Amino acid sequence: MEKSNIFAVIPAYNEEKNILDIVRKTKKYISNVVVVDDGSRDRTKENAGKAGAVVLNHMINLGKGAALKTGCDYAAKKNADYIVVLDADAQHDPDDIPRFLEKLSKCDIVFSYRKSSRTMPLVLHFGNWFISNFVNILYRVKLNDTQCGFRAFSKDAYKKIRWNASDYSMESEMISRAGRQRLKYVQIPIQTIYSDKYKGTTVIDGMKIVLNMFWWRFAKNHR
Repeated sequence: MEKSNIFAVIPAYNEEKNILDIVRKTKKYISNVVVVDDGSRDRTKENAGKAGAVVLNHMINLGKGAALKTGCDYAAKKNADYIVVLDADAQHDPDDIPRFLEKLSKCDIVFSYRKSSRTMPLVLHFGNWFISNFVNILYRVKLNDTQCGFRAFSKDAYKKIRWNASDYSMESEMISRAGRQRLKYVQIPIQTIYSDKYKGTTVIDGMKIVLNMFWWRFAKNHR
């Protein structure tokens, strides 16, 4: 793993306050850090570059799924052996990265789950519980938190889980593809700070995710 070509991919939208610190912390563990500026209207791009990241730019906001795919495609073209993906809003602690890399030596993909805390909004707690149970029924993939975006996977796994969704449902589509492909996975607990309870997956997003999960399971053309 020490000699492997490892990339970190961080999708970002209007995160000028957090991106500098996130990139610098991530570079303590991974030298190849890619930030995808998803049409930000602030100084996200400039600050990410100042911190030493490779910055890819979307002229308009296309959504987290689209931004993450842009970054992962770039890493794949650069012959990445492993890819770690995390959010730019400081909810994920880059100091957890070594734990992901350690687990990757024995599996295809590493998921994470946010430890339950009083700071987790109730709607997110219930939504995660519902979607996680739905995923287990449809795909036989048992995860505590299907919507946590802090993940890592091998280059071969990325080819199999590469998603179509451009929004937050990409995290569930990744799981559906991992289940279909019978990829070997593990999950690890992480600490998460909820600085903005209205940011991230909404109730409407959750409803779309459930419908998509059902469609992905039974649609013959979904590969």
